[in-house]
Amino acid sequence: MRILLVSQMYPGPADPDLGAFVQGIERALADRGHEIELAVTRGRGGGKRRHLGLARETARIARRFRPDVVYAHFLVPTGLSAALFGRAPLVATAHGRDVRNIGAYPGIARATRFVARRASSLIAVSDYLRRELEAKIPEARGKTEVVDCGVDLTLFTGSDPVKVTGSDPVKVTGSDPVKSAANGPVFVCVGSLIERKNVVRLADAFASLDSGRLVFVGDGPLRRELEGRPNVEVTGRVPHAEVPRYLAESTVLCQPSTIEPFGQALLEAMASERSVVATRVGGPPEFVPPEAGVLVDPLDTAALADAMRRAAALPSPNPAARAAAAEHDVKRQAEKIESILERAARGRTA
Repeated sequence: MRILLVSQMYPGPADPDLGAFVQGIERALADRGHEIELAVTRGRGGGKRRHLGLARETARIARRFRPDVVYAHFLVPTGLSAALFGRAPLVATAHGRDVRNIGAYPGIARATRFVARRASSLIAVSDYLRRELEAKIPEARGKTEVVDCGVDLTLFTGSDPVKVTGSDPVKVTGSDPVKSAANGPVFVCVGSLIERKNVVRLADAFASLDSGRLVFVGDGPLRRELEGRPNVEVTGRVPHAEVPRYLAESTVLCQPSTIEPFGQALLEAMASERSVVATRVGGPPEFVPPEAGVLVDPLDTAALADAMRRAAALPSPNPAARAAAAEHDVKRQAEKIESILERAARGRTA
Protein backbone atom coordinates (compact mmCIF):
# COMPACT_ATOMS: atom_id res chain seq x y z
CA MET A 1 0.00 0.00 0.00
CA ARG A 2 0.91 3.62 -0.45
CA ILE A 3 0.32 5.12 3.00
CA LEU A 4 0.36 8.81 3.81
CA LEU A 5 1.06 9.06 7.55
CA VAL A 6 0.02 12.37 9.10
CA SER A 7 0.98 13.29 12.66
CA GLN A 8 1.32 16.40 14.80
CA MET A 9 3.99 14.58 16.84
CA TYR A 10 7.16 13.05 15.40
CA PRO A 11 10.77 13.00 16.64
CA GLY A 12 12.99 15.83 15.43
CA PRO A 13 16.45 17.25 16.20
CA ALA A 14 15.21 19.58 18.95
CA ASP A 15 12.64 17.14 20.37
CA PRO A 16 13.99 13.61 19.88
CA ASP A 17 11.43 12.13 22.27
CA LEU A 18 8.35 13.62 20.59
CA GLY A 19 5.96 11.03 19.22
CA ALA A 20 8.45 8.16 19.16
CA PHE A 21 5.50 5.75 19.34
CA VAL A 22 4.31 7.10 15.96
CA GLN A 23 7.74 6.57 14.43
CA GLY A 24 7.85 3.04 15.82
CA ILE A 25 4.62 1.92 14.17
CA GLU A 26 5.60 3.71 10.95
CA ARG A 27 8.86 1.76 10.77
CA ALA A 28 7.07 -1.51 11.51
CA LEU A 29 4.64 -0.86 8.65
CA ALA A 30 7.55 -0.02 6.35
CA ASP A 31 9.21 -3.30 7.34
CA ARG A 32 6.06 -5.04 6.13
CA GLY A 33 6.70 -3.68 2.65
CA HIS A 34 4.46 -0.63 2.49
CA GLU A 35 5.50 2.64 0.85
CA ILE A 36 5.06 5.45 3.38
CA GLU A 37 5.24 9.21 3.00
CA LEU A 38 5.25 11.47 6.05
CA ALA A 39 3.40 14.71 6.67
CA VAL A 40 4.48 15.46 10.22
CA THR A 41 5.58 18.18 12.59
CA ARG A 42 8.87 17.46 14.34
CA GLY A 43 8.90 19.91 17.22
CA ARG A 44 6.86 21.27 20.10
CA GLY A 45 7.11 24.92 19.07
CA GLY A 46 5.21 26.93 16.52
CA GLY A 47 1.77 27.15 18.13
CA LYS A 48 -1.25 27.05 15.86
CA ARG A 49 0.91 27.94 12.86
CA ARG A 50 2.48 24.51 12.85
CA HIS A 51 -0.97 22.93 12.48
CA LEU A 52 -1.69 25.16 9.49
CA GLY A 53 1.67 24.17 8.06
CA LEU A 54 0.85 20.51 8.58
CA ALA A 55 -2.46 20.94 6.73
CA ARG A 56 -0.66 22.50 3.77
CA GLU A 57 1.97 19.77 3.81
CA THR A 58 -0.72 17.09 3.90
CA ALA A 59 -2.42 18.57 0.83
CA ARG A 60 0.87 18.96 -1.04
CA ILE A 61 2.07 15.41 -0.43
CA ALA A 62 -1.36 13.90 -1.12
CA ARG A 63 -1.44 15.53 -4.55
CA ARG A 64 2.02 14.22 -5.42
CA PHE A 65 1.99 10.85 -3.70
CA ARG A 66 -1.62 9.78 -4.44
CA PRO A 67 -1.90 7.46 -1.41
CA ASP A 68 -4.11 4.41 -1.18
CA VAL A 69 -4.97 5.36 2.39
CA VAL A 70 -4.25 8.20 4.83
CA TYR A 71 -3.26 7.17 8.36
CA ALA A 72 -3.60 10.05 10.84
CA HIS A 73 -2.44 10.17 14.45
CA PHE A 74 -4.65 12.32 16.71
CA LEU A 75 -8.20 13.20 15.71
CA VAL A 76 -8.02 17.01 15.82
CA PRO A 77 -6.24 18.87 14.42
CA THR A 78 -4.27 16.18 12.55
CA GLY A 79 -7.20 13.99 11.60
CA LEU A 80 -9.12 17.06 10.47
CA SER A 81 -6.29 18.05 8.11
CA ALA A 82 -6.15 14.49 6.79
CA ALA A 83 -9.92 14.39 6.33
CA LEU A 84 -9.97 17.66 4.40
CA PHE A 85 -6.84 17.30 2.30
CA GLY A 86 -5.78 13.64 2.31
CA ARG A 87 -7.55 12.72 -0.97
CA ALA A 88 -7.89 9.04 0.05
CA PRO A 89 -9.72 6.80 2.55
CA LEU A 90 -8.91 7.82 6.10
CA VAL A 91 -7.98 5.89 9.25
CA ALA A 92 -7.32 7.97 12.37
CA THR A 93 -5.90 6.97 15.75
CA ALA A 94 -7.02 8.65 18.98
CA HIS A 95 -4.28 8.89 21.59
CA GLY A 96 -5.90 10.66 24.54
CA ARG A 97 -5.66 14.42 24.65
CA ASP A 98 -7.57 14.67 21.38
CA VAL A 99 -10.48 12.91 23.10
CA ARG A 100 -10.17 14.91 26.34
CA ASN A 101 -10.30 18.13 24.30
CA ILE A 102 -13.81 17.28 23.07
CA GLY A 103 -16.12 19.64 24.92
CA ALA A 104 -13.24 21.48 26.56
CA TYR A 105 -12.63 23.86 23.65
CA PRO A 106 -15.11 25.43 21.22
CA GLY A 107 -15.44 23.66 17.91
CA ILE A 108 -13.49 20.52 18.82
CA ALA A 109 -16.56 18.31 19.16
CA ARG A 110 -17.91 19.41 15.79
CA ALA A 111 -14.53 18.88 14.11
CA THR A 112 -14.15 15.45 15.71
CA ARG A 113 -17.61 14.41 14.53
CA PHE A 114 -16.61 15.38 10.99
CA VAL A 115 -13.42 13.28 11.25
CA ALA A 116 -15.40 10.33 12.61
CA ARG A 117 -17.90 10.53 9.74
CA ARG A 118 -15.15 10.91 7.14
CA ALA A 119 -12.98 8.08 8.46
CA SER A 120 -13.36 4.53 7.21
CA SER A 121 -12.17 3.35 10.63
CA LEU A 122 -10.99 4.85 13.90
CA ILE A 123 -8.42 3.37 16.26
CA ALA A 124 -8.16 3.95 20.01
CA VAL A 125 -5.00 3.00 21.90
CA SER A 126 -6.99 1.49 24.78
CA ASP A 127 -10.49 0.24 25.44
CA TYR A 128 -10.77 2.93 28.10
CA LEU A 129 -10.21 5.57 25.43
CA ARG A 130 -12.57 3.87 22.98
CA ARG A 131 -15.38 4.04 25.53
CA GLU A 132 -14.70 7.72 26.23
CA LEU A 133 -14.59 8.57 22.52
CA GLU A 134 -17.81 6.73 21.70
CA ALA A 135 -19.58 8.35 24.66
CA LYS A 136 -18.67 11.80 23.38
CA ILE A 137 -18.92 11.18 19.63
CA PRO A 138 -21.79 8.88 18.59
CA GLU A 139 -20.41 8.79 15.03
CA ALA A 140 -17.43 6.79 16.37
CA ARG A 141 -19.61 3.92 17.58
CA GLY A 142 -19.22 0.74 15.60
CA LYS A 143 -16.14 1.92 13.70
CA THR A 144 -13.56 2.22 16.49
CA GLU A 145 -11.06 -0.60 17.08
CA VAL A 146 -8.52 -0.88 19.91
CA VAL A 147 -4.88 -1.18 18.84
CA ASP A 148 -2.02 0.46 20.71
CA CYS A 149 1.27 1.43 19.05
CA GLY A 150 3.13 -1.45 20.62
CA VAL A 151 6.71 -1.77 21.82
CA ASP A 152 9.89 -2.68 19.98
CA LEU A 153 11.08 -5.82 21.76
CA THR A 154 14.47 -5.57 20.04
CA LEU A 155 15.05 -2.06 21.42
CA PHE A 156 13.63 -2.63 24.89
CA THR A 157 15.26 -5.84 26.13
CA GLY A 158 15.71 -7.37 29.55
CA SER A 159 19.09 -7.04 31.28
CA ASP A 160 20.35 -7.17 34.84
CA PRO A 161 20.68 -3.82 36.61
CA VAL A 162 24.24 -2.53 36.87
CA LYS A 163 25.65 -3.03 40.36
CA VAL A 164 27.69 -0.19 41.78
CA THR A 165 29.89 -0.61 44.83
CA GLY A 166 30.41 2.10 47.39
CA SER A 167 28.07 4.05 49.63
CA ASP A 168 27.29 7.05 47.42
CA PRO A 169 24.82 7.03 44.55
CA VAL A 170 26.25 7.91 41.15
CA LYS A 171 25.21 11.32 39.88
CA VAL A 172 23.37 11.43 36.53
CA THR A 173 24.66 14.14 34.24
CA GLY A 174 23.48 15.00 30.75
CA SER A 175 22.33 11.82 29.02
CA ASP A 176 24.36 9.42 31.15
CA PRO A 177 22.36 6.35 32.16
CA VAL A 178 21.13 5.78 35.69
CA LYS A 179 23.42 3.68 37.89
CA SER A 180 21.86 1.40 40.47
CA ALA A 181 22.82 2.67 43.89
CA ALA A 182 23.95 0.64 46.88
CA ASN A 183 21.45 2.41 49.14
CA GLY A 184 18.26 0.94 47.68
CA PRO A 185 16.08 0.65 44.59
CA VAL A 186 16.23 3.08 41.69
CA PHE A 187 12.81 4.42 40.69
CA VAL A 188 12.58 6.00 37.24
CA CYS A 189 9.82 8.14 35.75
CA VAL A 190 9.94 8.72 31.99
CA GLY A 191 7.85 11.50 30.46
CA SER A 192 6.97 15.17 30.50
CA LEU A 193 7.14 16.93 33.85
CA ILE A 194 3.55 18.18 33.81
CA GLU A 195 0.56 18.10 36.15
CA ARG A 196 -1.13 15.15 34.43
CA LYS A 197 1.94 12.98 34.94
CA ASN A 198 1.62 13.56 38.71
CA VAL A 199 5.36 13.99 39.13
CA VAL A 200 5.29 16.22 42.23
CA ARG A 201 3.11 13.78 44.14
CA LEU A 202 5.44 10.98 43.04
CA ALA A 203 8.40 12.89 44.47
CA ASP A 204 6.46 13.50 47.70
CA ALA A 205 5.70 9.79 47.99
CA PHE A 206 9.33 8.89 47.38
CA ALA A 207 10.38 11.26 50.22
CA SER A 208 8.60 8.98 52.68
CA LEU A 209 10.71 5.97 51.69
CA ASP A 210 13.79 5.15 53.72
CA SER A 211 16.10 4.29 50.83
CA GLY A 212 16.64 4.48 47.10
CA ARG A 213 16.75 7.13 44.41
CA LEU A 214 14.21 8.69 42.07
CA VAL A 215 15.23 9.78 38.56
CA PHE A 216 13.00 11.79 36.24
CA VAL A 217 13.87 11.26 32.58
CA GLY A 218 12.17 14.18 30.90
CA ASP A 219 11.54 17.89 31.13
CA GLY A 220 8.68 20.30 31.59
CA PRO A 221 7.24 23.17 33.62
CA LEU A 222 7.40 21.30 36.95
CA ARG A 223 11.14 20.66 36.77
CA ARG A 224 11.96 23.31 39.38
CA GLU A 225 9.63 21.67 41.90
CA LEU A 226 11.60 18.43 41.58
CA GLU A 227 15.21 19.57 41.46
CA GLY A 228 17.16 19.89 44.70
CA ARG A 229 15.27 17.21 46.61
CA PRO A 230 17.39 14.58 48.38
CA ASN A 231 18.19 11.61 46.14
CA VAL A 232 16.04 12.99 43.33
CA GLU A 233 17.57 13.73 39.92
CA VAL A 234 16.24 15.21 36.68
CA THR A 235 18.01 14.37 33.43
CA GLY A 236 16.05 16.53 31.00
CA ARG A 237 14.81 15.14 27.70
CA VAL A 238 16.78 12.35 26.08
CA PRO A 239 16.48 10.70 22.65
CA HIS A 240 14.10 7.76 22.64
CA ALA A 241 16.94 5.43 21.69
CA GLU A 242 18.63 6.23 25.03
CA VAL A 243 15.59 5.43 27.19
CA PRO A 244 16.34 1.65 27.23
CA ARG A 245 19.57 2.32 29.14
CA TYR A 246 17.74 4.17 31.89
CA LEU A 247 15.17 1.41 32.15
CA ALA A 248 17.74 -1.39 32.13
CA GLU A 249 19.60 0.21 35.02
CA SER A 250 16.50 0.92 37.10
CA THR A 251 14.51 -1.18 39.53
CA VAL A 252 10.99 0.17 38.98
CA LEU A 253 9.34 2.44 36.40
CA CYS A 254 6.74 4.78 37.92
CA GLN A 255 3.90 6.36 35.93
CA PRO A 256 1.17 7.32 38.42
CA SER A 257 -0.55 9.82 36.10
CA THR A 258 -3.82 11.38 37.18
CA ILE A 259 -5.14 9.90 33.95
CA GLU A 260 -3.26 7.81 31.37
CA PRO A 261 -5.10 6.86 28.16
CA PHE A 262 -2.52 4.14 27.53
CA GLY A 263 0.95 4.35 29.14
CA GLN A 264 3.72 3.82 26.59
CA ALA A 265 6.56 4.15 29.10
CA LEU A 266 5.00 1.39 31.22
CA LEU A 267 4.97 -0.97 28.26
CA GLU A 268 8.58 -0.16 27.41
CA ALA A 269 9.69 -0.77 31.00
CA MET A 270 7.84 -4.09 31.14
CA ALA A 271 9.52 -5.12 27.89
CA SER A 272 12.80 -4.30 29.66
CA GLU A 273 11.86 -6.76 32.43
CA ARG A 274 11.16 -4.02 34.92
CA SER A 275 8.27 -3.92 37.35
CA VAL A 276 6.06 -0.84 37.26
CA VAL A 277 3.89 1.41 39.37
CA ALA A 278 0.92 2.47 37.25
CA THR A 279 -2.20 4.56 37.66
CA ARG A 280 -5.54 2.84 38.00
CA VAL A 281 -7.14 5.58 35.87
CA GLY A 282 -7.14 4.88 32.14
CA GLY A 283 -5.51 2.21 30.05
CA PRO A 284 -2.83 0.63 32.32
CA PRO A 285 -5.21 -1.85 34.04
CA GLU A 286 -5.75 -3.39 30.60
CA PHE A 287 -2.14 -4.57 30.25
CA VAL A 288 -0.37 -4.43 33.67
CA PRO A 289 -0.98 -7.75 35.49
CA PRO A 290 -0.23 -8.12 39.25
CA GLU A 291 2.98 -10.04 38.58
CA ALA A 292 4.31 -7.13 36.49
CA GLY A 293 3.49 -4.20 38.72
CA VAL A 294 1.20 -2.37 41.13
CA LEU A 295 -1.81 -0.26 40.20
CA VAL A 296 -2.47 2.72 42.42
CA ASP A 297 -4.89 5.56 43.11
CA PRO A 298 -2.79 8.45 41.72
CA LEU A 299 -4.17 10.99 44.19
CA ASP A 300 -3.28 9.00 47.31
CA THR A 301 0.32 9.84 48.25
CA ALA A 302 0.53 7.23 51.01
CA ALA A 303 -0.81 4.53 48.69
CA LEU A 304 1.68 5.61 46.06
CA ALA A 305 4.58 5.23 48.47
CA ASP A 306 3.31 1.77 49.43
CA ALA A 307 3.01 0.83 45.74
CA MET A 308 6.64 1.85 45.20
CA ARG A 309 7.73 -0.43 48.07
CA ARG A 310 5.65 -3.32 46.75
CA ALA A 311 6.87 -2.93 43.16
CA ALA A 312 10.49 -2.79 44.36
CA ALA A 313 9.93 -6.13 46.12
CA LEU A 314 8.97 -7.83 42.82
CA PRO A 315 11.71 -9.64 40.87
CA SER A 316 14.25 -7.48 39.05
CA PRO A 317 14.65 -8.39 36.29
CA ASN A 318 11.03 -9.45 35.99
CA PRO A 319 10.37 -12.02 33.23
CA ALA A 320 6.60 -11.87 33.85
CA ALA A 321 6.61 -8.19 32.91
CA ARG A 322 8.44 -8.98 29.69
CA ALA A 323 5.93 -11.71 28.86
CA ALA A 324 3.00 -9.32 29.33
CA ALA A 325 4.66 -6.68 27.15
CA ALA A 326 5.35 -9.23 24.41
CA GLU A 327 1.61 -9.36 23.77
CA HIS A 328 2.02 -5.80 22.47
CA ASP A 329 4.99 -6.40 20.18
CA VAL A 330 5.06 -3.54 17.65
CA LYS A 331 5.29 -6.09 14.84
CA ARG A 332 2.03 -7.67 15.98
CA GLN A 333 0.36 -4.27 16.33
CA ALA A 334 1.56 -3.22 12.87
CA GLU A 335 -0.06 -6.33 11.42
CA LYS A 336 -3.38 -5.38 13.04
CA ILE A 337 -3.14 -1.80 11.78
CA GLU A 338 -2.17 -3.04 8.33
CA SER A 339 -5.42 -5.02 8.18
CA ILE A 340 -7.45 -1.93 9.11
CA LEU A 341 -5.65 0.22 6.53
CA GLU A 342 -6.07 -2.37 3.78
CA ARG A 343 -9.78 -2.65 4.53
CA ALA A 344 -10.10 1.13 4.29
CA ALA A 345 -8.16 1.22 1.01
CA ARG A 346 -10.56 -1.34 -0.42
CA GLY A 347 -13.46 0.89 0.57
CA ARG A 348 -14.97 -1.24 3.33
CA THR A 349 -15.72 0.03 6.83
CA ALA A 350 -16.26 -3.34 8.49
